[in-house]
Amino acid sequence: MGGHTPTGRRDALRNRKLLARTAREVFAEQGLDAPLDVIARRAGVGNATLYRHFPTRAALVDEVFRDALTETMAAGERARGSEDPWSGLTQYLHTVFATLAADRGTNDLMTTGLEDVTSLEAIHAHNRDTVADLLRRGQAQGTVRPDLTTEDVLLALAALGRVVPALSTVAPNAWTRPLTLLLDGFRAHPTTSALQAPPLTAARLGDVLMELGPHRRH
Repeated sequence: MGGHTPTGRRDALRNRKLLARTAREVFAEQGLDAPLDVIARRAGVGNATLYRHFPTRAALVDEVFRDALTETMAAGERARGSEDPWSGLTQYLHTVFATLAADRGTNDLMTTGLEDVTSLEAIHAHNRDTVADLLRRGQAQGTVRPDLTTEDVLLALAALGRVVPALSTVAPNAWTRPLTLLLDGFRAHPTTSALQAPPLTAARLGDVLMELGPHRRH
């Protein structure tokens, strides 16, 4: 009879889990554009085995991140439940950006577009709904500037988010400084918020720009 033997099925399942776990590590280090043959080699399997389980990069990304963004969504739910929408927004964005700083794969997932990735569509939709809800409530409360749109915020966050991994390579919490400045610009009555991270030196700014270049270090 055709089909896999029980041992064959166990081997296939083990290889699938191994590839997904390895891909998670490689994506975290190098981003979603990491070469797939690097993943296969690190997992100790051939390229054919990888493509048999995951015919496309999108299929692999979806498998890897389907359950990995639950904490981000949970942070969004906590933010929506906050009585103070401004506090909810700032806490939510600090949680999101801490994740973006720690993981290049998640950063790519949340700040770019990739077709046919269900987990990407889900996190983008949830993030948009969270931001829209908190902006609406903040504007009604008078703490958020009335002309600010959800798209304004999402574009600004995506732009800053792309810089976060490069910033983190030169100073772990350097991203908190531009995020604080950005948030002050969202307020109806901007205040001078305390900047927790020190300013970048000229040399460190140069390091950040090198990280953003086409030949970034991994």
